[in-house]
Amino acid sequence: MAFLEVEGLGRDFPGVRALHDVDLKLELGRVHILAGENGAGKSTLVKLVTGAYAPSRGRILIDGQDVASNPGLHRYVAYVPQELNLFPNISVAENLFLPYDRKKLGGLTVNRGKLERAAQEYLDRYAITASPRDLVRDVSVPDRQLLQIARASTNKDMKVLFLDEPTSSLTSAEIERVMNVVRGFRDSGHAIVFISHKIEEVLAIGDDYTVLRNGQKVADGLISEIDEQGLIRAMSGAEIAIDQRFRPDPRPEGAPEEVILSADGLTGTGFEDVSFELKRGEILGFAGLLGAGRSELMQTIFGYMKAMSGSVTLKGKPFPLGQTSRSVKAGLLYLSEERKQHGILPQLSVRENVGISILDQITGKLGISRRQERNRVAEVIKAYDIKVAGMSQQISNLSGGNQQKVIIGRSMATAPTVLIFDEPTKGIDVRTKAEIYRIMKRLAEEGVGIILVSSEMEELRRCANRIIAMYSGRVTGTFDTATTSNETLVGALFGSETNTDAA
Repeated sequence: MAFLEVEGLGRDFPGVRALHDVDLKLELGRVHILAGENGAGKSTLVKLVTGAYAPSRGRILIDGQDVASNPGLHRYVAYVPQELNLFPNISVAENLFLPYDRKKLGGLTVNRGKLERAAQEYLDRYAITASPRDLVRDVSVPDRQLLQIARASTNKDMKVLFLDEPTSSLTSAEIERVMNVVRGFRDSGHAIVFISHKIEEVLAIGDDYTVLRNGQKVADGLISEIDEQGLIRAMSGAEIAIDQRFRPDPRPEGAPEEVILSADGLTGTGFEDVSFELKRGEILGFAGLLGAGRSELMQTIFGYMKAMSGSVTLKGKPFPLGQTSRSVKAGLLYLSEERKQHGILPQLSVRENVGISILDQITGKLGISRRQERNRVAEVIKAYDIKVAGMSQQISNLSGGNQQKVIIGRSMATAPTVLIFDEPTKGIDVRTKAEIYRIMKRLAEEGVGIILVSSEMEELRRCANRIIAMYSGRVTGTFDTATTSNETLVGALFGSETNTDAA
């Protein structure tokens, strides 16, 4: 019997029908896969079921009762969003338990020791390496993602848990840890709704599935009765050969030997003594496990974090570190894996998000030329095939893949020399992922030097000319992608110091 059921659920926005009369049944003790390309309606459905949106039609039943007449039933549903949704300037323990239940944490005031001991139990359960006293801003992105799952589980009333792309920033070892958590919830009698674009994951963990396309339910059934091709076909509405999903091979051929960016003995928070060279027109991959220091390294080069020692050279000249504005002016851009926090201005339109990066190009003696701005934004939308109702649409209402394409288009409008992509396909569907790969290849062929930080080995092997492996803040090897085995790469990720392979 379904614990949570939606009947004819729909949601309309001005001029847009986001969800068309969807039915869904969730049973306790099972993992239900909610699949669909970006913009299919998954997020709208989740927001309706969790109470963030009110439905335009249809009803939601929890434990047989209509939520419309008893909103308190939403307490049985928890949601872990794809984008990090934590308070960065307070501690891990405080993030776990806000708002406080003072009766359990010390009475009229919160007992700090009791709070931290309670937090440590959850950190141990989910193998989170942070301390209860650590500020969340100082915690790694993978640990923050696990922290969000832990925070949802502090709700003792929770019976249904929605996980939106819970493994998007994790490597294979960390993914298995999340999968064990999901199995634990399932085995303890919870209903899990698992949203992921990683087809192999959903086939491995799911019991049931529902596929949405263009706001409508187009397929549902048992995972055991569908294969990878069938799921992709249902999501996309087209036949896509599995071995052709990322074709043509996006790795640029014959990258020139001109070194455009180099680091020498760079040391900072989370990494030590890192040296490497990036060539013009090359895609240079960075691989590593949790705590490897890849993102911290890139943020230091960009100027977001401070370097302790070492140096960077850009286009043959010493490059002073520590100022992001200087990096942007020099043509060195960093595209963060956290689109919502560092990539977009969520309350502004697509036009404003693109326009803000080209103000110097569209501003004259009389101020900003709105005509030039509209023309330039229209060029970006067309060049990167951004699916948008209009350039005045708020960027946060676009799918993750289209937000990412806006960010890339905005960056390219400034004619950069070096682009650092940190997990660029995080939370993006198969079709859009292939588009991002083709964009990266095209940019490299136009002479842009690209650094690709990714937790997906297949992505690195498909896209990068060379791969640098990091472990615990140190480089363990530099490898030519075409000639290096997976065994060698994986060994380097786990700390095996390896000689450079034809790099």
